[in-house]
Amino acid sequence: MLEMSRRNLIRAGAVGAAMAAVPATFLAQASAADRKSAAKAASYRAEYHFTVPDQWKNDPQRPVWIDGEYHYYYLYNADYLAGGTTTGTAWRLATSTDLVSFKDRGIAVPKDTTPNGDVWSGSAVVDTHDTAGFGAGAVVVLATMEPVETADTQAQYLWYSTDKGRTFTNHGTDPVLANPGVKDFRDPKVIRDEERGRWVMVLAEKTKVGFYHSTNLKEWTYVSGFVEEGLGVLECPDLFRVTTAEGTAKWVLGVSANGKASGLPNTYAYWTGAFDGTAFTADAPEPQWLDHGFDWYGAVTFEKHAADGTVDPAVRYAIGWLNNWDYPNTTPTIDADGFNGTDSIVREVRLRRAASGTYYLASRPVPALDRHVSRTVDLGDVTVEGQLVLEYTGTAYELTTEITWDQLTGAGVQLRRSADGSRHVDAGVYGDYAFVNRRGAANPDTSGKWQESRTPFDASARRVTLRALVDRTSVEVFFDDGRYTHSMEAFPYLADTRLALFTIDGKAVFRNTVIREFAV
Repeated sequence: MLEMSRRNLIRAGAVGAAMAAVPATFLAQASAADRKSAAKAASYRAEYHFTVPDQWKNDPQRPVWIDGEYHYYYLYNADYLAGGTTTGTAWRLATSTDLVSFKDRGIAVPKDTTPNGDVWSGSAVVDTHDTAGFGAGAVVVLATMEPVETADTQAQYLWYSTDKGRTFTNHGTDPVLANPGVKDFRDPKVIRDEERGRWVMVLAEKTKVGFYHSTNLKEWTYVSGFVEEGLGVLECPDLFRVTTAEGTAKWVLGVSANGKASGLPNTYAYWTGAFDGTAFTADAPEPQWLDHGFDWYGAVTFEKHAADGTVDPAVRYAIGWLNNWDYPNTTPTIDADGFNGTDSIVREVRLRRAASGTYYLASRPVPALDRHVSRTVDLGDVTVEGQLVLEYTGTAYELTTEITWDQLTGAGVQLRRSADGSRHVDAGVYGDYAFVNRRGAANPDTSGKWQESRTPFDASARRVTLRALVDRTSVEVFFDDGRYTHSMEAFPYLADTRLALFTIDGKAVFRNTVIREFAV
């Protein structure tokens, strides 16, 4: 749980300031609708990002498409507020047709119902051809469990569902893939290789991603490994194929990895390359990163399905946990709202070819977000030299703008700005880099090391497109075509609702500046 000093800081600051604005006499006399509105105003729960209903969530599990809905499973701990993160996780289910609005469906894979204890990360697949023997269309989960919390016991266990993924039964208490005697052996990701008539699993094994084959999901054979040193313990591996708009197909191998020691992100690293059904060969030895902020971990990608179930080969969706294991319990939502667990917006990810000939993944918020717009403020083109505080106020919104200039040092936006200008989250460009800086707002990093994230920027272009998704406890910024994205937690006071545009050493035009709010 939170250290007392951090808990008091958050409570006395943000929550205390919010509640001070709501007199007790007003609450006593208000209508039910007014009380609900006042409670919402004092809440840190996200307006349009997925949040756990109560208690705790961490790793997303890859959503699967069943009967016209995405089934989104995630790690959930119902005992968090009483016992902390160590009291173990189950898989909880939410369903969605558009990946913006979700309906809670409760526990799907329970914890502590077998001698193997709680259930960790893994993946679900729809066994269309009944390869496992549970019936055609059964949903099968392969997940890590650790019967004894000591080294060399992590193993992969099978759960199955015959009610379309709503509830699961354990397939005995023995693993389908036992631990070979290593400490880190977890997070199975399973895909179907239709061309060869088998299943493929990628597994996190410390600094290696192991590849396995199976014909029935119950018996697995090791076939190869992909090793990457220098990124800490690799977690939550991912493997998929995606096609460019021009028709070039590439395989992508991804992992959640910690590159902080090397000055790299602590998010989702990936390699483009080739996969022959057994081994993955990377195009280049160094990984690229799907996010450069501080809080986009345990991310998963999944297929885009049309209403009839057909899959778009040119698009992957992605969702990540908006938190970091360096400070997992630091958030005002614990005291204000009784939960800890927020996800990023779902992204649409596409493969693109750079001018250099290399391939990369570009992200943008899921287009279905457009259907949830509740208010639009179109500011058009705004000329700024120095700083301009806009009349708009809000705590949860999207800001899009294209900044153009002839000569300057930097330009950007101040998000969730306080009335006196002393607190804000900044995003923009400076010299040869783009950045997001949360130092000016309350945030979970007490070390002071992880305050500003940076990515390369070509200043000679004299333009940058910026799309910022702002919510109660998060900021996600997409630069230009989405090759560089920064996601991070920030806890601005609920009273900090202003928005400003700024330039440094010059004048800029903020073109097509639009603010949108969402109702989900």
